[in-house]
Amino acid sequence: MNSEIIKQENNKITLKLVVGADKFEEAINKAYNKMKGKFNIPGFRKGKAPRKVIETQYGREVFYEEAVNIALPEVYEAALELHNIDPVDRPEIDIEEIKKGEDVVFTATVEVMPEFEVENYKGIEVEKKEYNVQEEDIQKELDGMLDKNARMITVEDRPVKEQDMVIIDYKGFADGVAFEGGTAEKQSLVIGSGQFIPGFEEQLVGANIGDEVKVLVTFPEEYHSEDLAGKEATFEVKIHEIKEKEVPALDDEFAKDVSEFESLDELKNDIKVKLEEEAKKKTEQELQNNIIEAIVDSVNIDIPDPVVGRQIDGMLKDFSYQLSYQGLNLDYYYQMTGTDEAQLRDQMKSDATARVKTQLVLEKISLLEKIEATEEEVQEELEKLAKQYKQEVDKFKANLREQDLNYFKENIVVRKTVDFLVDNAKIS
Repeated sequence: MNSEIIKQENNKITLKLVVGADKFEEAINKAYNKMKGKFNIPGFRKGKAPRKVIETQYGREVFYEEAVNIALPEVYEAALELHNIDPVDRPEIDIEEIKKGEDVVFTATVEVMPEFEVENYKGIEVEKKEYNVQEEDIQKELDGMLDKNARMITVEDRPVKEQDMVIIDYKGFADGVAFEGGTAEKQSLVIGSGQFIPGFEEQLVGANIGDEVKVLVTFPEEYHSEDLAGKEATFEVKIHEIKEKEVPALDDEFAKDVSEFESLDELKNDIKVKLEEEAKKKTEQELQNNIIEAIVDSVNIDIPDPVVGRQIDGMLKDFSYQLSYQGLNLDYYYQMTGTDEAQLRDQMKSDATARVKTQLVLEKISLLEKIEATEEEVQEELEKLAKQYKQEVDKFKANLREQDLNYFKENIVVRKTVDFLVDNAKIS
């Protein structure tokens, strides 16, 4: 078996691959042994007919396709290694005429990542924006804690107002006919939450317990149900209960109830410390992002579509996981948004392209600067993860695949490369 590069233009390389006659004959024998059980030859039990008999009956070429599938991968992989080619997609294979007793010649055209240069990545000028914690930030956190610990109490001496929770029955009609999904009993609704169709909640303000209210609305033009999109509808609504939020007093007792602290001042101080840590991380993350963005924007790369496609595949998978945590799936998402997979992929394309480009640029810089992950750094990473999963390091490591270890190494290299760029930037 031998190979050579016969053409190289743009991002495509064409290889000439030669499988020796003897090797191809071996592949044909393997194909025969794999396929012989599929042939019914008179005078022979199924799977027992000799190769020559089958070839006489069906033609000498009957095993060629399978023989090619057997012989080609080995010579193709050897050629990639020999010529140091890293393809980004499956090859386009062209087979010259196959003749008995002669070498078989293939051509394989593969798309590869384009060559590109990364220059002037040291000394990038960026402005560092500091995020400082203000009193209102602390109060916002406290308000969130108050809201979380509030309770809903029933009120009977007044009508519905904004922010109330009402318990209602409703039935919807379009063109005078009740429509599917438009009926519910004892449904809870917070007035002003925007949970229902625009205009619905506002029309319940002022109603009292026991009232029956007619609510007139128009469905949005982009509503997920085509039968209702843009249509006027009437809802018959009955008010069963009105509830309002009772917020606890913000004092030392509240601090004791919701935290390990004995006073409100201690709780506030703890919130401040945590917010300052978050602000510091935000400052550092934004600085890193600005440096990386400035470098990436200065680089031109014509990224092959298959590479972007694989990135989108990963993003779709992650998005599907996120939906599953909410008890949803992609089919439901498509139904609710009136989209499909092709449209979602198209929406993700720009972000996917940017992610791939950033990854390629950082990889290039790590190679130029010879940034690598040391064994000590990998071990430290494994110890940290093992601790998170409450496992012994050796046991945790034993369960890892080689690709997992490579993933950890790649992450370490990326972090070190980003740190290198920050250390070498001009920050004002």
